Amino acid sequence: MTTRVARLSWPLIALLGVFALVRPVPSITGAMEVLGRPWAPLVVTVLISIVWFAAVVWRREGRPVLTLTCAGLVYGVLAVVLSAVLSPVLHGELMGPLASPGGVGVVMVLLVNAAWGAVVGVVASVVSRRHHTGDR
Repeated sequence: MTTRVARLSWPLIALLGVFALVRPVPSITGAMEVLGRPWAPLVVTVLISIVWFAAVVWRREGRPVLTLTCAGLVYGVLAVVLSAVLSPVLHGELMGPLASPGGVGVVMVLLVNAAWGAVVGVVASVVSRRHHTGDR
C-alpha cells in the first residue's frame, strides 16, 4: 500500500484539494445567501466535481479513485483549518467542525469529503476505462 500511495501525484492532489476551497468562500462571504440555497452549494459542488473529474481523466491518472479520495481529504483538512482561523475572526467565537464535541465534526468532514472524492473518482475511472477501451 505504501508504494501505491507514494506513486500518486501529490502535487495534483494538493492542487485539487486547494481548488475545492472555492466551495466555502461563498458561504464565508455571504454569497451563498445571495445566490440562493440549496442550489448555490450544489452548483459549486458539481462544478468542483467536474474539474476534479476532468483533471484525472485528462491526465490519465492510474488511480483516479485514490487520487480524488486523497484530494477530498486534503480539502477536508484545509476546510477545517480555514474554519478554525476564520470563524473567530468573523463571528467572534470558534465555530464549525473543531467546535463539535469529541472531534466528531472533524471526522465527519473528513469522511464526507473523502467519500465525495471517491465517488467522483469511481465515475472518472469508469469513463476512463471505457474511453481507453474505445482507443483500441
